[in-house]
Amino acid sequence: MGADKALLMRDGESQLGRAVSLLERHLPKVFVSTRSDQADETERSRHAQIIDRYEDMGPIAGILSAMDSDPNVSWLVLACDLPNVDDDTIEALITAHTGEHPFTAYKSSYDGLPEPLCAVFSPAGRANVDAFVAEGIVCPRKMLIRSDTFLLEQSNPTALDNMNTPADLEGTGMRVGS
Repeated sequence: MGADKALLMRDGESQLGRAVSLLERHLPKVFVSTRSDQADETERSRHAQIIDRYEDMGPIAGILSAMDSDPNVSWLVLACDLPNVDDDTIEALITAHTGEHPFTAYKSSYDGLPEPLCAVFSPAGRANVDAFVAEGIVCPRKMLIRSDTFLLEQSNPTALDNMNTPADLEGTGMRVGS
């Protein structure tokens, strides 16, 4: 992308701010997963943070750090580069998560694989995550594929489309910077 996706702006709001606002409508407490070198950045410092305790592991570092901070709760994980995610998508995910499965996630509308960055990781899933990491597997999608994951169909097939390149921004109204 060439820029921090959390700071991409649309209608005067960053993607990070938009994701936090969305989750605050559904959850009692929301945290931003942050690498230590990002903790003092203005946009991130506006929100409660969980500083990653693991390095060079990608998104699973934040998930593990959250699970470390409170191992007794389920963690809803949402990437900040999903500009189409909506209230219905979040509400359906929360409703579907019963704790019966270690993970609850959406099936990709493109390839049918689990979408790990709009998912719920339950306390029972921690053992699974630790076992995968011990094997050198740090890809959350691979973890969900190889686990007893409850998969939901997306009612909004574009809700989990992410932005990875400047070309993906075309037509979204999003821009880099303020």
